[in-house]
Amino acid sequence: MSSEFITLFMFGTMMVLLMTGQRVFGVIGFVGSAAALWLWGQGSFEMPFNASFQVLNWYPLITVPFFVFMGYMLSESGIASGLYRMFHVWFGPVRGGLALGTIGLMVLIAALNGLSVAGMAIGATIALPQLLKHGYDKVMVTGVIQAGSSLGILIPPSVVLVLYAMIARQPVLDLWLAGVGPGLLMAVIFGGYVYIRCLLQPEIGPALPAEERAQITRAEKFALLRQGILPLAIFFVMMGLFMSGTTSLVESSVVGALLSMLAAWWAGNLNWKVFEDSTRNTLGISCMFMWIILGALCFSSVYDGLGAVKAVKTLMLDTWEFSPWTILILMLFSFIVMGMFLDDTAMLVIVAPLYIPLVISLGFSPIWFGILYTITCQIAYITPPFGYNLFLMRAMAPPEVTLMDIYRSIIPFFFLMVLSLAIIMIFPQIALWLPQVYSGR
Repeated sequence: MSSEFITLFMFGTMMVLLMTGQRVFGVIGFVGSAAALWLWGQGSFEMPFNASFQVLNWYPLITVPFFVFMGYMLSESGIASGLYRMFHVWFGPVRGGLALGTIGLMVLIAALNGLSVAGMAIGATIALPQLLKHGYDKVMVTGVIQAGSSLGILIPPSVVLVLYAMIARQPVLDLWLAGVGPGLLMAVIFGGYVYIRCLLQPEIGPALPAEERAQITRAEKFALLRQGILPLAIFFVMMGLFMSGTTSLVESSVVGALLSMLAAWWAGNLNWKVFEDSTRNTLGISCMFMWIILGALCFSSVYDGLGAVKAVKTLMLDTWEFSPWTILILMLFSFIVMGMFLDDTAMLVIVAPLYIPLVISLGFSPIWFGILYTITCQIAYITPPFGYNLFLMRAMAPPEVTLMDIYRSIIPFFFLMVLSLAIIMIFPQIALWLPQVYSGR
């Protein structure tokens, strides 16, 4: 039986089972275990089971619940609301300033949470009503929030990059450092688009009225600035301790979680409900990641044992005569297509056994590819008909924002993300420079 046929059979069976509505981790683990039993007999049934124990030996995975808890604690305690108030006051006098402040808010939330859903929730419930109240175009600002919140899976401490590191067996820190340049580049591109468009069309992004600005005293502005600096200080303390070698990655995540609780207490918002909600949300997200990784390792252990990656490489390079760059672009395009129907973790674990070894064998950096994968996930998040962020926005947005408004809002940001992806493909050092500098310090 050829490797090509087994590849088609395993991936085809997986897609059919996913269409039945079963859990992603259950489908992937079942297909891997059943394929091992079918191909190699009863003794091989233990192979995917043994592979799953790699999770228990991968110490950095402990960081996931601590980073997620840190983000939820800052969100549930209202500190994120203070962040938006700071951007609202300081950027308000500029045309499009509130939208620019919202992008800044999304970047900070991304740096504190590592997930896109937190940025979306804060942007849709806190920023969007204020933007609409001040006369901003609802289509433009809806797109700003959707695109800005997607930065949460790219800027460290990205939880998605932790999952990629586990499956691709790459250093988490290298991936996080690689995400800094592309994440800031995308934020600047989004901000530049908003600023230029508001200059050309002042009516869609008016500045704060003079009388409203006059009501804000200088003392209040600097008080808000101090409040806004607090979450940023938590991030820099946490990452500074880690990068200086004072603490390990896991210890830094614990420091971040403790500092977020201290910040909530200092703000007077730490209570039992905030702690319980943050803990419950953290437990749900962490368990989801653990099960998905277990299923992915079960599947990949069987697939690696087949030598199917070498067969697929031979098929594409020798039989079909595709160039390495053509294969890379096809892989990224498949992420966008799958992302219209699946979330980022699901599509990663489905294709990781094939894509990541193939990328390495083609001579590309797996760190760089991880950033390209994450950006294509961001594009997929806002791509109709079933983009993840589209439905989150529809569920959280006020009634005057219709589904058609949400679909229209993402058109310019879709092309801006594709532009960002192309730039990083042409100039890989945007992603690779910082990890190389750190590793050579």
